[in-house]
Amino acid sequence: MRRLLLALLLAGVVAEARESGFVLMSPETQAMQRDDTANPGMLWVEEGRALWDSTGCASCHGDVAGMRGVAARYPAFDAASGGPIDLAGRIAQCQEARQGRTPFPRESEEALALSALIGLQSRGMPISPSEDPRLAPALARGEALYRQRRGQLDLSCAQCHDANAGRHLGSSPIPEAHPTGYPLYRLEWQGMGSLQRRLRNCMAGVRSEPYAYGAAEYVEIELFLMRRAAGMPLETPAVRP
Repeated sequence: MRRLLLALLLAGVVAEARESGFVLMSPETQAMQRDDTANPGMLWVEEGRALWDSTGCASCHGDVAGMRGVAARYPAFDAASGGPIDLAGRIAQCQEARQGRTPFPRESEEALALSALIGLQSRGMPISPSEDPRLAPALARGEALYRQRRGQLDLSCAQCHDANAGRHLGSSPIPEAHPTGYPLYRLEWQGMGSLQRRLRNCMAGVRSEPYAYGAAEYVEIELFLMRRAAGMPLETPAVRP
């Protein structure tokens, strides 16, 4: 029944109240995200702005404001690989194929900075995942991975973020796991991080071996999560505990 409800939700047949992890944060952390002068993630955005000009992005794309709406549509279908690609992957692909340079490594300060800058251009816009039918197999795999029990604790993403959302794990509230603010600044990390870093943390938490950064499985999970969060506003760069 729940799977049917989710399918109807994704098809726009029914509506369901969904909440960003923002609502579970303390008033102080919420205020930090709301105020760009206090949001630490804006330091990465400014670094990204400098990189946009210095690495040649502007020579093709012009002002970064032209990227408005782009982050809301990823992951998207990539003809070169025949599967989904996330925003960080597209940036790396562009650097290699069009700029003729070695891409910034996944989770590097530079890669996060460019992703945060591009993500900021879509802040407040609704997540609008691609409806490309060629993504259907990857979407199905992403949902299966989300529901798959793993690790020594034998837990799935769904068991925490669907069945127990809003409750607490220790002293921490369990969010619904909507990827509305990535890359985001996490107080625990004292730095920026991607959704893949968060997924790796969760996998390690259930004592499962994480995939390597850039693994297709992470992109497939993100594809499913973005479909699940369709219509919710982007918050990049968000702040979380």
